[in-house]
Amino acid sequence: MSYKLFTLNNIQAANFLMTPLELKDYLDFEVKRVYFISNPTGDTGNHAHRAEEDELFVQIQGSSTICVDDGSGMQEILLSGPKNAIYVPHMVWHGFKDLSSDCIILALTSTNYDPTRADYVEDYLEFKQLCKN
Repeated sequence: MSYKLFTLNNIQAANFLMTPLELKDYLDFEVKRVYFISNPTGDTGNHAHRAEEDELFVQIQGSSTICVDDGSGMQEILLSGPKNAIYVPHMVWHGFKDLSSDCIILALTSTNYDPTRADYVEDYLEFKQLCKN
């Protein structure tokens, strides 16, 4: 399975911008964890999940570039909020770079955090080898 980029629907009201997320339109998993990436001082860690975690990243504010590889080569996709979201299933390499100072990314995930990180692949060469198998 590959990643999917979404353009979100923005509704301009008189005094605010609303961006609804009908999760049924974006996710085929139950959300078990929500977290935010904010106040960046550098890039995030790049990794993939072997089997367990699927994620939806929503660019709430600012901008970032997500680097993704589903086994067919690295792609860089500019995200700017609040109009972009990207679904990243397990066994897709991903990480964020060039985060703007006001960047806020919302993440919805299919698993709870495991501090052992047993499901993580954090070596890109190992990830490429796993994709070949």
